[in-house]
Amino acid sequence: MASRIIVVGGGAAGFFAAITAAERGGDVTLVEKTGRFLDKVRISGGGRCNVTHACFETREFSTRYPRGERTLLSPFQKFSASDTVAWFAERGVKLKTEADGRMFPVTDSSQTIVDCLFNAAQKAGVKLRLHCTIDSVTRLADGTFELTTGAEKIPGDKLLLATGGCRALAAGQLAISLGHTLIAPVPSLFTFQIESTWLRSLAGVAVAAEVAAPSAKLREDGPLLVTHWGLSGPAVLKMSAWGARALHDLNYRFPLLVNWLPSMNEEKLVAEFQARRENAGAKLVVNVPVSPLPGRLWEQLVLATGIARDTRWSVMTRTQGHALGQQILRSEFQVTGKSLNKDEFVTCGGVKLSEVNFKTMESKVCPGLYFAGELLDIDGITGGFNFQAAWTTGFVAGCAMAGKNEK
Repeated sequence: MASRIIVVGGGAAGFFAAITAAERGGDVTLVEKTGRFLDKVRISGGGRCNVTHACFETREFSTRYPRGERTLLSPFQKFSASDTVAWFAERGVKLKTEADGRMFPVTDSSQTIVDCLFNAAQKAGVKLRLHCTIDSVTRLADGTFELTTGAEKIPGDKLLLATGGCRALAAGQLAISLGHTLIAPVPSLFTFQIESTWLRSLAGVAVAAEVAAPSAKLREDGPLLVTHWGLSGPAVLKMSAWGARALHDLNYRFPLLVNWLPSMNEEKLVAEFQARRENAGAKLVVNVPVSPLPGRLWEQLVLATGIARDTRWSVMTRTQGHALGQQILRSEFQVTGKSLNKDEFVTCGGVKLSEVNFKTMESKVCPGLYFAGELLDIDGITGGFNFQAAWTTGFVAGCAMAGKNEK
């Protein structure tokens, strides 16, 4: 008789685990407390769904996780990014790779991924239930589980919790009730609020830059995007992921240094400025940017330095040139808070990793209980890594629950 498997949580990890277990003979019921499955999949990547990342070496892939790097090595050997590409291809969904390594469906629509998962679940015989809030879980003397939802009792031989990131400790209450410890959740992957009029006037400008938060000993580089509220883009998101706890401890208030031209140093800038004095002396400083800085950004950097708009290169002093160089290489801003995309909220924190066997995703505390996805204290940087952790942990758990460990 097939094991009765209950999956709690209708997101990416829960769906993948349910499909994997059902395809291997499990009698699977997937329950979701809201009125819709796969909401995060629908809205991720601006509605395109960043399925995974084109990094196909397991050890290198695992380095993209501020929490969970070593722990994920074993699961990734069983189901890697290349396995994800193959899994979707086998079900008629081809992925494409963008210049930064992110992988999306060729349709550029998350609905393609949603439909694929739904079709696979239905084909495998997964029973899907919406508006089903699990109030409590009891592990019975015979090792099976009884889930309570309203007046109904749902029995199960195996139980998978894939309820997503714990925005608050209460979200992990089912895991806690079964004996698990939760690492206190704090936000990850957020943008920085900065009260700078001249910076905010540049909303929409994107450059390759380097950001540093000395008080948290953090430094990242990559694309930087100026927004109406401050700074975003991969450089900031990476910093917020790696520094999630340190920045939380600073109450999201700290000085941020921005190097707008990481390819240059002070010596090279001095030479650039001297060349302009000699070759473009009659031109206004604000009108002759140093490549590759966008004109709008260059103009604001010059003015923020205190150099008058009508200053010509021929009369710019060495003192002014030094100050401009410092502004370019070390603009300092005061971060006053964080901004979250609530739909794509990622947390660090969750079920303590030492309490889970990552060869099977089974609890070491409560036999028959399994975990997958962001409920675990695992989070990746932006770029498809959080979805890959969901597919991988879901796959490993699904195989184990069906009694079909692979690889």
